[in-house]
Amino acid sequence: MAITATDVKNLRDITGAGMMDCKKALTTAEGDMAKAEKILKEMGLAAVAKRQDRATDNGRVAAKIGNNIAALVELSCETDFVANNEQFKDLTNAIADKVVAEKITDINNAELKAMVDGLIAIIKENMGIKKIVTLPVPAKGYATSYIHSEGAVGVVVVLDSDNADVFKQEEIKEFAHDCALHIAAFKPQFLAESNIDKAFEEEQLSIFKAQVASMGKPEKVLEGIVRGKLNKLYAEICLLKQPFVKDDTMSVEKKLAELSKKYNANISINNFSFLISGAN
Repeated sequence: MAITATDVKNLRDITGAGMMDCKKALTTAEGDMAKAEKILKEMGLAAVAKRQDRATDNGRVAAKIGNNIAALVELSCETDFVANNEQFKDLTNAIADKVVAEKITDINNAELKAMVDGLIAIIKENMGIKKIVTLPVPAKGYATSYIHSEGAVGVVVVLDSDNADVFKQEEIKEFAHDCALHIAAFKPQFLAESNIDKAFEEEQLSIFKAQVASMGKPEKVLEGIVRGKLNKLYAEICLLKQPFVKDDTMSVEKKLAELSKKYNANISINNFSFLISGAN
């Protein structure tokens, strides 16, 4: 018998399986809805949608660099047991590979969703792509990544220079890796002062001004205190202003300047990003 679009939709509503899977099951069952549902259940596909409302507070992060981009992917699941499952690890890495190969930025990408649904059918636990981050790597740039604590935190860092050959130097590669370690440890919110959201900065200024208002000091003195508080905040939240993880006697910015001078190249941190598994 002919399989109609309505038949397929009805089976999908019952089972939550994909449209193509429903059509194949109905064709195999010669249009018998009950038999088609049984086929989907036997394939492990019928229960996928019924798991979609379960909380996914666990998971892992994967990083991948290639095709002129640096990417991070967070795949979530219900339990830490599944987060440490080899199939789940492999899927997270496979998704990161596909994101880089095809420069995918949409977490609702149909091909990626099909990959996830395939493992849901096997493991019988809800999971989903929570975040995808991609950063462009300049033609003369260099990117590195770091995964901390079995996928709990993932970092990508992109460096740039007026001389691409400088990234052949092991010391520069090591510095890039150390920056990734630094970011995983200190989790800076911004790259530099110029990247700080103006609304956020104005809010902080307002708070600092309120804190010093009752000090009874001259206006210029109060302005200096507020500026000092703001500079301290910058050192806490801006990567370039933070004390470098491998040498806290200098900031990341000063370490960059030191290396730039040593290798006679203008080296800069172009961008960075990190994901923490399970964070909102």
